[in-house]
Amino acid sequence: MGDNSTGNKRLVISQQERMALTIVHGAGCTKEERLPADIEIREGGSLEIVIVSLSGGDSAADGGFSLATDIRLTGENASCRIYGAAICKGNDGTEMKINVRHLAENCTSTQSFRTIASGNAKCGFHGKITVAPGAQRTEAYQESHGILLSENARIETLPQLEIYADDVKCSHGATIGKLDENQIFYMRSRGISEKNARDILLRAFVSPIIGMIHEDTDKERIGLHVDNLLISI
Repeated sequence: MGDNSTGNKRLVISQQERMALTIVHGAGCTKEERLPADIEIREGGSLEIVIVSLSGGDSAADGGFSLATDIRLTGENASCRIYGAAICKGNDGTEMKINVRHLAENCTSTQSFRTIASGNAKCGFHGKITVAPGAQRTEAYQESHGILLSENARIETLPQLEIYADDVKCSHGATIGKLDENQIFYMRSRGISEKNARDILLRAFVSPIIGMIHEDTDKERIGLHVDNLLISI
């Protein structure tokens, strides 16, 4: 096994090893501040990462949170799943860059990110999947969805696929939009205030990511911070 401290620059998931990481930044609930820049997953190894970035964290002085990591699946049947949520307001911002490289056969990867931006916030997700020659029977999926709550907010999403093998199942997709006014109208017709309707829709949007957190105590604590932040935007 390599040096598996999340505070270091390199992480190795050994053969058949399973690991789950939760990286939370902002709103006074920092759990892990750094993700290794270089991650290797060997034969049969599995890594699951949940990243949550909330406005108002320790990085408020410099206006945001940034993260970049390169993940290499080097052994057959290795897998990684990465889930991320970012909620930004004011002049805050996030930038997440995830590069996953399939270098062996029968490996799987998933990237799923959701972003909410209000005020003058600027958020970016740059995700890349590379399937090397010979990395047959790869399954790789990537999605990024964003909601803009103001005219000045910006979300940039750049999903990329580079495939050099022919027996693969790969897909990517991205959407950026506003809250569904028809859903808000429906809830208002049922006696729910416009503010509460918006809060409900925003919570439902990020809930799939928060739900991926393994530890129940962390899930509850982080979920409370998310709720409080959504109420304030």
